[in-house]
Amino acid sequence: MSIAEKTLKTERIYEGKVINLRVDTVELPDKKYSKREIVEHPGAVGIIGISNEGQVILVRQYRKAVDDFLLEIPAGKMEPKEDPLECARREFKEETGYSASNFHFLSQCYTSPGFSNEKIFLYKAENLFKGIAEPDEDEYIEIVKIGFTKALAKIAKGEIQDCKTIMAILMAKETR
Repeated sequence: MSIAEKTLKTERIYEGKVINLRVDTVELPDKKYSKREIVEHPGAVGIIGISNEGQVILVRQYRKAVDDFLLEIPAGKMEPKEDPLECARREFKEETGYSASNFHFLSQCYTSPGFSNEKIFLYKAENLFKGIAEPDEDEYIEIVKIGFTKALAKIAKGEIQDCKTIMAILMAKETR
């Protein structure tokens, strides 16, 4: 017996700048029916920049969804059909002002597969060159540079709570 769900009907609820929302009516393996609320997202990138001095380049910004400031790796939404590496280069420069001669793919993951199809591609940027940040007009970002050991301690203390940031720091630790 297959345990896959069969989509019978899709209803578009909302189409926005960052996400779309649909509700699927599905047939379950036991022939019962259920509804699935799905957030559609075009995908994103996250970049852990490590300076030539060994510091991790993070951004601190207010996130309305959690009503708090979070310490995160620079990240951003991909444009339709955009190459993840090109998006990583663009977003890293926009948010931090830094460019890098070396970008290494770390991993990819679904951020919240219980309700969203968002996939994030994680990169490590090294051999950095400082430039001028050009964040989006509605982004207010503070650049924070901390040592790698301090970043790991902030994860252990619960001071870094963003999952893409935690994953990127831990993966970069393994590739140092």
